[in-house]
Amino acid sequence: MKFSILFGGKAGQGTNVLSNILGNALTKKGYYVFISRDYQSLIRGGHNFNVLTFSDEKIASNDSKVDMIIALDENTVKLHEKELRTGGKIIQKSGKGNMYFAGRIFKALCIEFSVLEKELKELKFFEENVKDAKEGYNETNEVSCKVSLGKNKLNFMNGNQGVSEGAIKAGIDIYYAYPMTPATNVMGELAEKQIENNHIVIELESEVAVINAAIGSVITGAKTMIGTSGGGFDLMTEALSLTGVADVPLVIYLASRPGPSTGVATYTAQGDLDLARHSGHGEFNRLIVAPGDPKECEELTSQAFSFSQKFGRPTIILSDKHLAESFYTEDKNATITPSKKMTSLKRYNSYEVDDFGCATEDAEIIIKNVDARMKKGKEIEKEAERFEQYKVYGNKNSKNVVLFWGSTKGAILDVMKGLDAKFLQVLYLEPFPMKIKKEIENKNIILVENTATGQLGKLLAEKTGILIEDKNKILRYDGRPFLADELEEEIKRRLR
Repeated sequence: MKFSILFGGKAGQGTNVLSNILGNALTKKGYYVFISRDYQSLIRGGHNFNVLTFSDEKIASNDSKVDMIIALDENTVKLHEKELRTGGKIIQKSGKGNMYFAGRIFKALCIEFSVLEKELKELKFFEENVKDAKEGYNETNEVSCKVSLGKNKLNFMNGNQGVSEGAIKAGIDIYYAYPMTPATNVMGELAEKQIENNHIVIELESEVAVINAAIGSVITGAKTMIGTSGGGFDLMTEALSLTGVADVPLVIYLASRPGPSTGVATYTAQGDLDLARHSGHGEFNRLIVAPGDPKECEELTSQAFSFSQKFGRPTIILSDKHLAESFYTEDKNATITPSKKMTSLKRYNSYEVDDFGCATEDAEIIIKNVDARMKKGKEIEKEAERFEQYKVYGNKNSKNVVLFWGSTKGAILDVMKGLDAKFLQVLYLEPFPMKIKKEIENKNIILVENTATGQLGKLLAEKTGILIEDKNKILRYDGRPFLADELEEEIKRRLR
């Protein structure tokens, strides 16, 4: 069983609250839920919509068609009526707020009002909200009884929450940030938990200030993380080079959105892979990990702290808007990698230095320092082999391989069943897991990526010499995530 609902309205009308209330309730009922958000860079007006899909089987994406539309304004019907499946329903009523529609949707799905009431207690203005919700609940006659008591015990969270939880469990001391979609919510998540977890969240005036303040905290012994998107990361790259030469163990959360420049500020893309790999001048190594769901966000964030502390290297957690802000249900707990603090009280310098931390231009010392950094890169490669650097799903003996990374995981795994292919998810982008080569040699390789240039394909070619044919690249670069049913058709066209 799978059922999809689109919630649409103007910015400020509360589509997020409405979909999250239902998502939380369904998760507690034991259903798997996935919610994606589509919104303009506006505080009021325009058009925002969320799509919620729930199922009694694991799900992590949406389809191009929905079973129900909750229209908080007339524009929603005009824009999305064509996406309604045959026999689908539209719920609308002019002049009503989101809590009224909460009542209507809960009644339509045959969820008892007491469940909704419990969810409303978590919000402000409880009495007013309950009154509006009761009105909607009592007005609804047509029902689609899709919900009964489930048996699964599930967690409901988005990627930003996963990163936040991973940082807390890794023992973060300080988080610095300047607000930038889609990384902003990590700052909010961590700020809410400062007292109970004994860490500090500091918002500064710019991304340049953020990374430089963070470096100051790191070298005094604090486990430190910063967060931003591509445009902010651009501003940080000079100081990133400082972390590379001075052995500064800084963790960076890079949540991508479409570029160049401001691009499409509230939409999704994976176009910052090249940026993460090559940013900063000179030659220095780093770790780059790419989670594909909130559980992996927790796990890989803790691994990023472990590597940064052990090797004194910058580590980058690479995500995007779709993963950062979409809500998933998880049925397993994350495995957290512990890490000890690396505190080395010494002179830190942006120059090449001698054994006393003094700037030097001595050729022999320069060679020694560069060789030491390269040796550390080899040590990182060896350490990375202790972890799951990539995952394999599907038919492991197939002659077809679907290669992907990051947020595309949800839609790919949702369409995997019944397709003759091995599905290979890359978690570690730097250092790149060379064992992948034996998984894909002499195979029909299909690349799925939210970029225009197939950046993972270029990385694969650089590391292994294996090229992916252009006709086998499924690339989406309109700022939107892949939809499961459309992606399934594209993969089928390329299967041998």
